[in-house]
Amino acid sequence: MTDWNKVAYGYSAFCNLFTYQEFVDFEYAQDLYFAGGSAFQSPTGRSVGIGYVQEIVARLENHTLGYSGSQINTTLDSNIETFPLNQSLYFDFSHDTNIMSILTAFGFTQFNEFLPSTHHPGPHNLTVSHLEPFACRLDIEVIKTPKPLNPDRTYAAGNVTTYVHFILNQRTLPLGFSFPECGSGRLDGWCELDTFLAVQKKSTQLANYDHSCNGDYDVVPYGTIKDGAPLI
Repeated sequence: MTDWNKVAYGYSAFCNLFTYQEFVDFEYAQDLYFAGGSAFQSPTGRSVGIGYVQEIVARLENHTLGYSGSQINTTLDSNIETFPLNQSLYFDFSHDTNIMSILTAFGFTQFNEFLPSTHHPGPHNLTVSHLEPFACRLDIEVIKTPKPLNPDRTYAAGNVTTYVHFILNQRTLPLGFSFPECGSGRLDGWCELDTFLAVQKKSTQLANYDHSCNGDYDVVPYGTIKDGAPLI
């Protein structure tokens, strides 16, 4: 639901039609909708976003994609004319709601808490208005430092180190919260690039794309699926 007056002017009389609690409850209904339809409680949660993950990993590893086992266009992605490499900036444009499945395909389990359908649980990480507001944006930064950088921003002994940093709507996504290999206490959100790529090696297998999108499996009650892919 988009009220264009609110987007353009910051205020709309439409807001006065509902109570604060009704807005809170409507927001939570959207959280449930995305959790069960696009995220970890959905059998297609990972598969919808896996093509994006594969393209990001390919760019980070500096290679094209000739075969994916997912929905990407390998005719385009296998050709450096249409899938350029060694670029300083890459831009991908899509519908903002795809970001939920992309986060699921990456394996951001910090958004995998179960949301009850019977009541509002209070503050929770999978809040759609925070993750997918109107015109949301996911930035992925690759950062090189002359030496390994500690979480307290001091250098450790060593050589040049490359890190990856995720920013969702101008807020850092702490990678260590979902990937312990990155360092669970690293609140700056950074993760060594090689470590992050090693974690993502299993993302395609976890998505189980062909079975998820084309398989014949039973529909199960909400909450039964917990990892964004069909039950095996």
